[in-house]
Amino acid sequence: MSYAIIRNDKLTRVDAQGSYIHNDRRSKGHSNKDIDPTRTHLNFWCRKNELTYIKEFDKMKKEYDLKGTIRSNSNIMCEMMITSDNAFFNKIGLEETKRYFKESYKFVCNYKNLGEKYIVSAAVHLDETTPHMHLVYIPVIHTKDKEGKDIDKICCRDFWKGRDSYRQLQNAFHKYITSKGFDLERGLPVEETGARHEKIEDLKKLTNFENTKKVLDNLKLELPETPNTNDIKLIKLNREKVENEIIKPKDNMIEKLYNEKVSLQRELLKQVNLVNEAEKYQKERDSILAENKELHNTVKYLEHEYKKKNNTLDLKFENRKRELEQDFQNKEFDIEYKYKNKIRSLEKENNYLHKIIDKFYETVDKFIVWICHKFGIGESKELVKNFEEETHSFIDPEKQIKHEEREKEWDLER
Repeated sequence: MSYAIIRNDKLTRVDAQGSYIHNDRRSKGHSNKDIDPTRTHLNFWCRKNELTYIKEFDKMKKEYDLKGTIRSNSNIMCEMMITSDNAFFNKIGLEETKRYFKESYKFVCNYKNLGEKYIVSAAVHLDETTPHMHLVYIPVIHTKDKEGKDIDKICCRDFWKGRDSYRQLQNAFHKYITSKGFDLERGLPVEETGARHEKIEDLKKLTNFENTKKVLDNLKLELPETPNTNDIKLIKLNREKVENEIIKPKDNMIEKLYNEKVSLQRELLKQVNLVNEAEKYQKERDSILAENKELHNTVKYLEHEYKKKNNTLDLKFENRKRELEQDFQNKEFDIEYKYKNKIRSLEKENNYLHKIIDKFYETVDKFIVWICHKFGIGESKELVKNFEEETHSFIDPEKQIKHEEREKEWDLER
């Protein structure tokens, strides 16, 4: 399973300038060997910066009247790196990869009520080994000043306040991105990496632990050769040439090697912590396995006891089953007898009602004929017709019932 990965770094002015050069591909010769210049045209931005990160910061600070004390070494910006692994991106394809980063961009804009206007840049790199996004933003908190007025303040410390702030970020990002249809596990911090079911020896192989230590121990700074002092005298009048050909290459090499060593030290520290955590979880796992074995023995004993009692229970069950079946048959006979008597009673009552209705029809017909003869009205049929037209009623009860039902239906339709 692939992981939803999101990391955050704090940037000073110096750091921000370095990030700008890398993220915007401003360097002519990339020291990062993972960058494939033939694929750089595939990179895109979820938010494109117009200026350098430093100039964008100064512009936004003034435009939005951002408060906060900024020193020369202050963390003025943060940079989130969002990614997963190649298996995930290869599986979902290019269009879904773009959607993944666009949804991630929306998440950061709304995280901790930050606001999109404080996003400096969001560059997606597709020209390196694994697709990823560098999202640079100003850590603005919405608070109040001493007078109680609402202000927006630059404060990296308060934005990431709390020892578990990055854990909360991981939880929130995983919940959000999976809700958008991306099948990913939660990206875990070092102390929660999945070493719980790995042997320590296998984990060390997996993390290349021993090799990393050897590389770090044997790391040496190889500096460019310094020209002979006689050669320097030949060009001492050309200081610019000396600086460009001797001093700068040496300084650049020192800085590069130093950064690589720092990076290796960090990686080794992560692996040492990972192994320590794994050893702790290995002990917990051994304890759980011991408890599991004890439970397994208990289950076997209970199964044995169950089998001993099973025959007795089966016999009791069969006897009880026969008793219930016999009882059911008796009750079924009683119910059938009662229902047959009830049906006969209802049939008798129904026949009697039919006789009453027939006699009622006969009497009504005689009464109408008698009325017509008595008062010289005319034909009885004509009288019935006039009655039904004037009163909107039918003498025939069945017709009258059907007529009333139709009127109800019409009322509902209206």
